[in-house]
Amino acid sequence: MSLRIVLVEPAGARNVGAIARVMMNFGLTDWAIVRPRCEVQGEEARQMAVHAAALLAQARIVEDLPSALLGCERVVATTGQRDLHDLPLEAPTQVMPWLRQGPAALVFGREDSGLQRSELSLAQRYLTFPTAAAYPSLNLAQAVGLCCYHYACMSDSAEAIAPECSRKTPPLAAFEQLHGYTRDLETLLLRVGYLHPHTAASRMEKIRAIAQRATLSTEEVALLRGMVRQLNWALDQDKERDRPQI
Repeated sequence: MSLRIVLVEPAGARNVGAIARVMMNFGLTDWAIVRPRCEVQGEEARQMAVHAAALLAQARIVEDLPSALLGCERVVATTGQRDLHDLPLEAPTQVMPWLRQGPAALVFGREDSGLQRSELSLAQRYLTFPTAAAYPSLNLAQAVGLCCYHYACMSDSAEAIAPECSRKTPPLAAFEQLHGYTRDLETLLLRVGYLHPHTAASRMEKIRAIAQRATLSTEEVALLRGMVRQLNWALDQDKERDRPQI
């Protein structure tokens, strides 16, 4: 199965070059970069990439994280934060067998501040490394390299390591399907007054995180989206009936 490496606003060209090199070391070529703050194909990046310099030109440059996740069924966000009490953090050995079960993305945050809560809410699972408490944060390129190594170690017979991952399950909804559903849901919740414009963003972060962690199938998302559309239709009918007749 394919794995997409996603970088959010990397600032170090040397990091980007080193990531291209380690991706090629482990046979990975699919990657996307959200709003890079450095020259992705500049001299510094090319020096670090060495024989993987051609991979720098293959990186898709996108404007936002949802665009980088299009086509992915499974999304894992990496974080060095340990105080995310509402988000279950897992080690690479727990996450990697699951990632191999379908088109997947592994998301890495900014070198200085990592991923924001709104970005974390787009993932289904959350990966961290068991580093020393005195200095928990890893260099970006090192973190990508460790993940590439762990991913490569998980062979197609991952059931030998994690039997629960080998069970036949319906295909998960692609990221854009689930993202479309939560957008529709937000519109409906604003319409009925459950959400208010000044608090909608923070509440929707929590709702999106719940929907992502539920690992919904394509059919389940279609069912939920159909319910939202039917509710909108019913509200439109009520509004039409309440309209004064001329």
